[in-house]
Amino acid sequence: MTSWLLWLAVVFTMIAVGKGKQNVHQECHPSDLKGLASFKAGIHVDNSGRLAKWVGHGCCRWEGIACNEATGRVTEIRLPGFISTNDSVFQSQMRGLLSPSITLVSCLEIIDLGGLIGLAGRIPPSIGLRLPNLRKLYLYGNKLIGPVPDSIGKLSKLEELHLYENRLSGSLPSTLGDLRNLKQLLLYSNELAGMIPDSFTNLTNIVQIDLHSNILTGHIPERIGEMQVLEKLDLSKNLLTGKIPLSLANLNSISEMYLDSNHLEGEIPFPSSFGQLSSLSFLRLDDNHLTGRIPASFGNMISLQRVSLENNKFDGVIPSSLGNLSALTELYLSGNLLSGQIPESVGQLSQLIMFNASHNQIQGPLPHELSSLQNLQTLDLSFNHLNLISFPNWLAQLPSLSRIYFAGCGIQGEIPDFLQATPSPIQELDLSSNHLTGSLPAWLGRLTQLYKLNFSRNSLVSRIPVSVTNLQYLGVLDLHSNKLSGPINNVFRIGNAFSDGSLTYVDLSDNYFSTGIVQAGVGSQIGIQYLNLSHNFLEGRVATTIGRLKSLQTLDLSCNRLGFNLPEALANVSSLEKLRLQKNHFIGRIPSGFLKLTKLKELDLSDNLLAGEIPAGKPLTDFPQSSYSGNKGLCGKPLTPCKVKGLILVEEPQKPC
Repeated sequence: MTSWLLWLAVVFTMIAVGKGKQNVHQECHPSDLKGLASFKAGIHVDNSGRLAKWVGHGCCRWEGIACNEATGRVTEIRLPGFISTNDSVFQSQMRGLLSPSITLVSCLEIIDLGGLIGLAGRIPPSIGLRLPNLRKLYLYGNKLIGPVPDSIGKLSKLEELHLYENRLSGSLPSTLGDLRNLKQLLLYSNELAGMIPDSFTNLTNIVQIDLHSNILTGHIPERIGEMQVLEKLDLSKNLLTGKIPLSLANLNSISEMYLDSNHLEGEIPFPSSFGQLSSLSFLRLDDNHLTGRIPASFGNMISLQRVSLENNKFDGVIPSSLGNLSALTELYLSGNLLSGQIPESVGQLSQLIMFNASHNQIQGPLPHELSSLQNLQTLDLSFNHLNLISFPNWLAQLPSLSRIYFAGCGIQGEIPDFLQATPSPIQELDLSSNHLTGSLPAWLGRLTQLYKLNFSRNSLVSRIPVSVTNLQYLGVLDLHSNKLSGPINNVFRIGNAFSDGSLTYVDLSDNYFSTGIVQAGVGSQIGIQYLNLSHNFLEGRVATTIGRLKSLQTLDLSCNRLGFNLPEALANVSSLEKLRLQKNHFIGRIPSGFLKLTKLKELDLSDNLLAGEIPAGKPLTDFPQSSYSGNKGLCGKPLTPCKVKGLILVEEPQKPC
């Protein structure tokens, strides 16, 4: 009997405990419930439908909410903008304000409200005082404004802070340096200003710092090298000044370092000894004011894969030690003052895919060792002092080379025939600003993978060959400043038989072309954004089909012999920003439909035979008189007012000088 009663007591105890646990999961802690309800009330649009399921008091069962099983307190809010399904990834939106009452959920360890796009408001100022257990805070990809609260420095357990891609402003709080457990600090793409606090160097457990695309000023902290476990540092696209700290060389774990697009000056101080920065794989120092020579010790950083030093003021020769960088795949040295010859050792970079040393003072001849670069896909040596005279034959034998840039290299003679049969199909070819003569070869039509072709600023003659119509992938065609002649209609027929058109940029200006303008918009090439046919001998009428070029942003037909009325169909090209039709023989009135060109920023109709009143209204009346000068029959704002004579508008007589 006693044992039976004892068994019943145990059963009732287990039932009571079970009911207690069930109540924990069913009933939300009052503070948690209030905080979550306030958050929900601040959101007026949720296209994911998750908040609509937040009903009742059992918040631990709500979607996106997790609780501690023992205490029943809410520990996680996970409502990310990106939602994965079996088939795809869907980006949801929540529009509204981030309620400061979210801090009432005081046992939170994780807040993930990243990528919701429409979440606005401010980060609660008391967040660091109310959420002592917070380990991860994701508020990225929203519309949050205001400062990063000082109180965040009180979150002693915080490991990851992701506030990037918002509109946060103000300075970086020095209290961030108190987050000794912080591993990731991602604040990029905001409007944060001021200096990087020296206290940041106290973040001895930090693995990743990304502050790029802000407006930070001042120097990089001198003691930054004390962050011994730092693997990725991105301070690019700010307004940082001063020299690169010498202590950076002590970052033994660093694999990615991006300091580009600032105002840094002085010489590169690293590596100062062998073995430093041995893990560094990606280095960007471009677009600064750095000077001096590229250190010979660069060859000791054997893990380097991508290096960009372009657009600085580096001088001297390219160090031969770069040939030791066996893992190097991309090397950008353009826009400096480098001189001498390309070292033969560059031919040892067997993994090199991209080599750009354009816009320097490098001299020829080119080392034949470059022919060993079996993986090289892009080579840009444009605008140096190479004086090649002829195009190197061995370059056309490189098995992977598909993008060739040799503009301004002093190449003479005709376009070399061996370019028609390269091992790898040519995708981009730029031989502009040389001394090329002869005709455009018919074999150009065989370069069926060609996307960009630039032969501008040469002395080429002949017509555009019919074979170019085979270039179905051609997106950029630049033949300006040559002596080409004949019709241009083949350009508008490129790829007609294959696609809906790939051309976006066409410049045939400053040649001797005479006909073919009527074909503009006739073919399938209706995606053209830039069309420059100026300074030719084009005659006749601009056909109404030009209105089919719906993507056109710039149209320049100036300095030709075009006549008849201005094409009213241009009013349909709503994307047009620049329209230059000056110095032709256009007659009649300016179409009133031009008032629909609301994006127009530049207009020049001067020196034609236009007459009548300029249509009143924006944007036409906003342009200066020079946009309409040289048309004796035009009147109305911004020119002199039209004088009514009967039913005919005439130009107000000008006073003699």
